[in-house]
Amino acid sequence: MFILEGNIGAGKTTLLNKIQASQHQSSFPAIEVVFEPVNSWHKQEAGQSLLGNFYADIPRWAYTLETYAMACRVKEHIAEQEKSNPYKLIERSIYSGHYCFAHNSFRSGGMSSIEWQVYNAWYNFLLRNKCRTPHGFIYLKSDPEVCLERIKKRNRAGESNISLDYLRNINRAHDDFLLDKKDVSGDLRTVPVLILDANQSFDRDENLFTQYRGHIGAFMQDICQTRAQTNSWQQNVCL
Repeated sequence: MFILEGNIGAGKTTLLNKIQASQHQSSFPAIEVVFEPVNSWHKQEAGQSLLGNFYADIPRWAYTLETYAMACRVKEHIAEQEKSNPYKLIERSIYSGHYCFAHNSFRSGGMSSIEWQVYNAWYNFLLRNKCRTPHGFIYLKSDPEVCLERIKKRNRAGESNISLDYLRNINRAHDDFLLDKKDVSGDLRTVPVLILDANQSFDRDENLFTQYRGHIGAFMQDICQTRAQTNSWQQNVCL
C-alpha cells in the first residue's frame, strides 16, 4: 500500500477524488483510493464534534482525539494491508498521526508527559504487532498560508478555529517526518517519498493533474515491480 500525506488543506481528498474519477484515462494500473475516516472524528456525538472540541481546547482534547484517530487508522491499515491490490493509495496514516499531529500536540503543551507516554505505548505496540510498513509515501507539500485559505473556502465543520501558527507547526512536522526522517523508526527511513507541489491548483488545471497522476502511477509501478523482482530473487535463492 501507499500513503498520501500532507497538511490540513493541502488537497489530499481533492486529489483522491480526481484519481478515482480518471482511472480510464491512465495507461498505468488502476489505483484504488481509500479516504481518511475523517467523519469518525467530525461526527456529532451528544451534540459535540470531537474535532471541533480539539481545535477549541487543545490541552483538554488532544490525547482523546489523537488516541481515537490512531485506533481508527490502525483498524483501516490492518484491513487494507490484507487485500491483494498493491496499487492502493490511502489518505493519511498512523505514521503522520504520530509524527505530525500527536507529536505536535505534545511539543506545544497539548499533551502532558504521561499522556504522551501512554499514547506512545499504544503506538509502539500496534506498529510492532499489527501494521506492516507501506511501500511508499506521496507527500502533497503546500505552504501553510495556502492551506489556511483553502480551509476557509471549504468551511468544513469543526475547522473554524485552525490557526496559521498551528498549520505552520504541522507543516514543519511533516517535513521532519517525510523529508528529513527526523527521529523516525528505522523501517520508515528507507520508505521512498514522492513530493508533489500542492501550492498549484491541480483541481482546476487538468494538464497539471494529468502530470501529477502520471508521476504517482510511475512511482507506484516502479516500486511494485522492484519489490516483485526482489521477492522472486529471494524465493529462487531459498530453493
